[in-house]
Amino acid sequence: MPLTYSNYLKLDQLLSLQQPLSDEPEHDEMLFIIIHQVYELWFKEILHELDYANRLLGQNDAPRALHTLRRIRTIFKTLVAQIDILETMTPLEFLSFRNYLESASGFQSFQFRELEFALGLKRKRSLLHYPEATEARQRLEARYDQPALWDHFLQFLVREGYDVPSDLLNRDVTQPIQPSPELQQILVEIYRQKPLITELCENLVDFDEGFQEWRYRHVKMVERTIGAKHGTGGSVGVDYLKTTLFQPVFPDLWAIRTQL
Repeated sequence: MPLTYSNYLKLDQLLSLQQPLSDEPEHDEMLFIIIHQVYELWFKEILHELDYANRLLGQNDAPRALHTLRRIRTIFKTLVAQIDILETMTPLEFLSFRNYLESASGFQSFQFRELEFALGLKRKRSLLHYPEATEARQRLEARYDQPALWDHFLQFLVREGYDVPSDLLNRDVTQPIQPSPELQQILVEIYRQKPLITELCENLVDFDEGFQEWRYRHVKMVERTIGAKHGTGGSVGVDYLKTTLFQPVFPDLWAIRTQL
């Protein structure tokens, strides 16, 4: 069989994956399924790009690392735009099929947890939501033990000749990234003297801001749809989601704003 658009993209399989559970079915369940399937595809692409960015930083290829971070930021803009589409569904339209979701919840997205881990936002208790020996658990365990994007960036700075404190280079990568006054002085020096590395830093800030923006819009979408109710699958819902807001991925890059 010759290669075609359809068989290259496996459209027969792809378009058969939207299977509503509600009776008739409810009209808006199709939108709900497609939006969340697309989210998972974008999460897969972001992880793909993050791994590539880490490799490029390891090669001190700042220009291509910049290009990759810009792509990730653009993807996050698309993720936010998808919330606009989801918000065309009213609370009553969501309630028309919500009970069919039973224990299923976006909280269970292992790719989003993997994305958090890749950025250094690691909580070991998150692993407990996935049965041992499953692919999801194994992928998360691997990410949990790997350096985050920030760790790769610090190693890049060392190869560029900067005296990054050894405690940051040898930190326990399973622990949260903590701000460092010593590192902040190095970053201030970079901003004043090294335009290319400064641009790389600013793209990390763009990425961080995009991630926080997506979290905020997601929280407001959930609040708009279900208010203060518990989420599907018994998840805490909006109250939990609000605790994740305004937590920077790269705290040092935000801290130096007052020093420039």
